[in-house]
Amino acid sequence: MKPAFNHKIKLYLFIVASLGCSFLISCGPKAFVKGSYDKNIENTNLLTDEWSESDMQETVKTMVSSLVAHPIVSGAKSRPIVMVTQLQNKTSEHIDTQSIMDMVRVELMKSGKLSFIDKEARGDIDQEYEYQNSGRVSSDTKKGPGNQKGPDFIVNGRLDSIVQEAGKDKTVYYKITLNLTSLKTGVIEWTDHKQIRKLYRKKTIGL
Repeated sequence: MKPAFNHKIKLYLFIVASLGCSFLISCGPKAFVKGSYDKNIENTNLLTDEWSESDMQETVKTMVSSLVAHPIVSGAKSRPIVMVTQLQNKTSEHIDTQSIMDMVRVELMKSGKLSFIDKEARGDIDQEYEYQNSGRVSSDTKKGPGNQKGPDFIVNGRLDSIVQEAGKDKTVYYKITLNLTSLKTGVIEWTDHKQIRKLYRKKTIGL
């Protein structure tokens, strides 16, 4: 063989081997291996077409502002005692609605206009009562049942969604409704809703 021909064969084999390695690497398992902190947690996140923290932040902000501005809260002579309960998930997604209601409670408490009863802590409180009345705690510091305050209102609600697709276009609509209900009368003293519509367009994603 001529040296030039041998050189061409070697170059050809090198290119084929390189392409084969690239193919194997591109077809191998993939993982997110490098990350960084988003310094502004309130930056809009529309990475997917599902419920996101941006949706939660915007919704909670709107609903809390509405409730705090209502006369039942803004005009109260003393801080109403509130218990935040459940948010029904009527969407087709698995959404942590407890996280949404926790954020509602935190932001309402930050307003300084409401006091809260933690429903989830009642079991822990009962256990602590039993311990404090076991003889292990001094009589002048132990606590017992009979002095807890009952809530004046409960906050609950539901989350609904509508998904529509036509061709390459998709819209995702969310509506969250919250209610403030009087435990004394059963009357809804405040209610409001927040609507979100997100638009998406389908496209091919390369490797």
